[in-house]
Amino acid sequence: MTGFSLARRLRASETVYSGWCTLASPIVAETIAREGFACVVLDQQHGLWDTASIIAGIGALHRAGSTPVVRVPLNDFAFASRALDFGAEAIIAPMINTAADARLFASAAKYPPLGERSWGPTRAMTLQGKTHAVDYLREANDGTLTVAMIETQTALANVDAIAATPGIDALFVGPYDLSTALSGGKAQDVQAPEVERAIDRICAAAVKAGKIPSIYCRDAERALVMAKRGFRFITIGSDLGIVRDGAAVQVKALK
Repeated sequence: MTGFSLARRLRASETVYSGWCTLASPIVAETIAREGFACVVLDQQHGLWDTASIIAGIGALHRAGSTPVVRVPLNDFAFASRALDFGAEAIIAPMINTAADARLFASAAKYPPLGERSWGPTRAMTLQGKTHAVDYLREANDGTLTVAMIETQTALANVDAIAATPGIDALFVGPYDLSTALSGGKAQDVQAPEVERAIDRICAAAVKAGKIPSIYCRDAERALVMAKRGFRFITIGSDLGIVRDGAAVQVKALK
């Protein structure tokens, strides 16, 4: 796989669909990638991934020809930098509520002059076949993506400022937390009218700022709808859901 392929495709205005993995199994992530996903998210916020499995999972995705993406835990910008050093090529950061949050995220994930990421991408360079530090450094700020999740009322109020933050590459709709917030904690209807309006507002803010509109979708049907509405980085379902649905089909056939 050519390094920084996800960033190049998205910056060329392609629509890219991604798998999503929570189960901390590099083999499962690799298997999903080999079915044709251009990238796969390893979810460390709500998933079971620890540092060792993240390192193995990133390597497995590289072997499968798929771009590794990591969602880091809440406010763990230090791990954002580490995951990039391990070979991740995009970082999804949850609960980016203000421009100040966005600046902290960008600072950890981007080299000067955009940020203050510390140098140490030894594993990333190995996976990309780069032997000279300057080759990685020259491409890294454009090639690694910072994806800020917009999923609260505060974030929605500040969405234009977050989008305008230097070093932020994409806005990512977290529809379940967003729907929880907009309903005052009473529902998780991701297609409620107020949620749909918020989704379009976030997409418009990203486009206006020249950033990549991104969103999580529960299934392929919803993903295709979001692509028509302007989203270009779209994640779909999860490995746990795929296993559960597959098992349910088999059990149902036995009854």
